[in-house]
Amino acid sequence: MASRIESIAPTSASTPIAPAIVIAGTHSGCGKTTVALALLAALTRRGVRAQPFKVGPDFIDPLWQSRATGRTSRNLDTWLLDPDMLAWTYLRATEDAGVALIEGVMGLFDGRSGLDEAGSTADLARLWDVPVVLTIDARGLSRSAAALVRGFTTFDPGVDLAGVIANKVGSSRHFTHYLKPALGERAGMPRPLGYLARDDALSIPSRHLGLTTDSTFHRDSNLWHALADAAEATIDIDTILAVARPPKLGAPRKIDVLASELKPTMRVGVARDAAFLFYYEDNLDLLRAAGAEVVAFSTLDDAAIPDDVDLIYLGGGYPELHAPRLAANVSMRDSIRSYHARGGRIYAECGGMMACCSELVDGFGRSYPMWGLIPARTVLGPRRAALGYATIEATADTWFADAGTCIRGHEFHYSRLDAEGPLTRVTSLLRADNPPKPDAVAVGGLVAGYAHAHFGSNPNAIRWPAPQG
Repeated sequence: MASRIESIAPTSASTPIAPAIVIAGTHSGCGKTTVALALLAALTRRGVRAQPFKVGPDFIDPLWQSRATGRTSRNLDTWLLDPDMLAWTYLRATEDAGVALIEGVMGLFDGRSGLDEAGSTADLARLWDVPVVLTIDARGLSRSAAALVRGFTTFDPGVDLAGVIANKVGSSRHFTHYLKPALGERAGMPRPLGYLARDDALSIPSRHLGLTTDSTFHRDSNLWHALADAAEATIDIDTILAVARPPKLGAPRKIDVLASELKPTMRVGVARDAAFLFYYEDNLDLLRAAGAEVVAFSTLDDAAIPDDVDLIYLGGGYPELHAPRLAANVSMRDSIRSYHARGGRIYAECGGMMACCSELVDGFGRSYPMWGLIPARTVLGPRRAALGYATIEATADTWFADAGTCIRGHEFHYSRLDAEGPLTRVTSLLRADNPPKPDAVAVGGLVAGYAHAHFGSNPNAIRWPAPQG
């Protein structure tokens, strides 16, 4: 493909940088997502343009954040992305924002491994010198909460721990007579900034791959009103806004991307529906920067893929939950098969790859016909999930990448791929905690694998297909 290198600036140098605050937690399950969503819902109701972000590779929390604010959430991950790409993401997303709220991942210091903090919330907070509000699970705690917070305060002096929010508090008395005095008595401790009470109305249901997706809870749902009411009642939102400050981004360079010389735009059909909804928004922005017109379509409700597309992008999601509808949409299946048969390019990740197989077997053993592009079936099983960061190394030349190209990403799936015929593998996953393993397969113009790639980890690496005609 003929191409040129094109540089894109993150934003005008004269644009003020929006202040930011990080909402972190002591561990997964302590309630930082609930606290973050409550703050976002309250700020949005106040009329504050709050831009949400999520540390780490997670897809689901950003969906909830986007629904709470009406603004598209972005991922910030210090292992996936270099400082320039992180700054590019932040500046573009916050151009018109009043404040940025960055929700952490797992515990404050948890990242890629137990030996360092790469990919952790602390790593980003330290890199940008952004203040952190720590969420603690206060069930069964009183004075011991101070010992817990003291450990987090002193563990890494480079992280500015500016406040504490207690979650799952038993009563106002529990906070005012026990937790608040314990947290506030020692010099150098982060200030107590309020709490959220134990309340089923504030809980977010879970499923086997994490939280449920946001499709059930619309902008006018009682959940958002309950979260905003709770934050306004028992969290010191004004102080949180006061301690937020602009991140120290340095002077980020322009980001280089490949841009087609054959046609001003290429047309990319992106499946965005309840079955396929896991995308890094930066990936779509980089596609646009490379000259793409991104056109959304539904594999569940539409009869065919968009007209005149140069590429189909099938992200991750939950095809197993929508397998009956995917199987029943015969016209969509025929449209995708016809596009593939005439040499059309398809890039599919995880759930998208599952739909490209001949068959999907769900966790109850029920089998559904899929699109039949890959001679294999995917089977949901009781085995533990394949989960972790991975470097995706191209092991063969394809339209997607040259052999030897490396892109960072992650994998998270409970299914396995059972081949029904020979498979041509074109990528390998390199992980710190496991030996290398083959992943993506190529069938004609289809490149499909389990790993989710973040294009921003190597934005000039991917060989986008030439636009048609």
